[in-house]
Amino acid sequence: MDSILRNAKLHVDRNAQLVDIGISNGKIEAIQANLQSDGQEFDLNGCMVTSGFVESHIHLDKSCILERCQSNKGDLDEAIQEAAKAKAKFTVEDVYERGKRTLEKCIVNGTTHMRTHLEVDPVIGLIGLEGIKTLIDDYKWAMDIEICVFPQEGLLNNPGTDELMVAALENGATVVGGAPYTDSDPHGQIDRLFELAREFDTDIDMHLDFGTDPSNLDLDYVCELTDRHNYGGRVTIGHVTKLSMLPTSQLHDVATKLANSGVALTVLPSTDLFLMGRHQNYSIMRGVTAAHKLLGDGVNCSLSTNNVLNPFTPFGDCSLVRMANLYANIAQIGKQEEILECFHMITSRAAKILRLEGYGVQEGNPADLVVLNCQDQATAIAELAQPLFGFKRGRLTFSQAPAQINHP
Repeated sequence: MDSILRNAKLHVDRNAQLVDIGISNGKIEAIQANLQSDGQEFDLNGCMVTSGFVESHIHLDKSCILERCQSNKGDLDEAIQEAAKAKAKFTVEDVYERGKRTLEKCIVNGTTHMRTHLEVDPVIGLIGLEGIKTLIDDYKWAMDIEICVFPQEGLLNNPGTDELMVAALENGATVVGGAPYTDSDPHGQIDRLFELAREFDTDIDMHLDFGTDPSNLDLDYVCELTDRHNYGGRVTIGHVTKLSMLPTSQLHDVATKLANSGVALTVLPSTDLFLMGRHQNYSIMRGVTAAHKLLGDGVNCSLSTNNVLNPFTPFGDCSLVRMANLYANIAQIGKQEEILECFHMITSRAAKILRLEGYGVQEGNPADLVVLNCQDQATAIAELAQPLFGFKRGRLTFSQAPAQINHP
């Protein structure tokens, strides 16, 4: 074996037996106590090992532009306008360097898989795509990244964007995305997204129903097309903040529809919390959809970072553990089983959205692992456990020592 992670904790139960994890040729060869090998050893002293975190919705191309933008109103319209101004001056090198800064934060926080949403339109053209493709190639030793191409400022109302969507899908993008609420014809954009997905045999992941009025939900139409085209399990919708405005009984009805159609949902706590409720000056709404309640109705959900250091979200350290903790606080989660689901929404549930094969700490699977300074999954979320080591296909990608108290 090439390496062994000794004295590892794998399960939810902190009293579970410690095991060794043997790694060969980038895969987990054995999981048992007292493995014998001449490979490099890492003594984990009872720390927990989990599969690497899965960032199911992030924007590398427009991260780290806060110093170029204003955030006075702090609402969605301003964020789109300010990002559009900054985008006009992007270069391939600029996109690469800013994306690199964000990507490296993700790596040291234990992320091993990612879906990055990437904008195309007549202003930016394919500049973002070129920069991110190079970044993906340069960092494939640490991260598997797929590109979801989408039109942030509209598709049918923005001539030339459709051609760029096609060009991106022909040159590296593998998922079709959208933002129907910015289009002159939201359902027309959704129709076109399904056409492109079927033409290129890609999954769909769109920003949807971002607002505060739940009386008109585009997700109904998305579910209709998902059923019509037998696309269940290949469609994800993100944000969907309108669902946070629904009473429990109506939320249950919507959840049943999503579950029956096989449409997954990604909640983006940081961005949704920052942008929602800007029309209020007291008793301000959270605007974050209750993903843990949707899970109970059979909807697969994930939690993700979305934007980092830009007008949509002027902060962020790319820690999915922190994002799950933030969500748990917003959603007022205290039950042990629901805290565990917060962990699953940044690991196994997010992996299901990306349709990852061989995900999980099991013999024969790729050794894409992160070691956390804790002994169980609930503690990881509750105490914001620090990642200590990361491995991609068995190769050490980062390490950091836990803090030490210097007693007098």
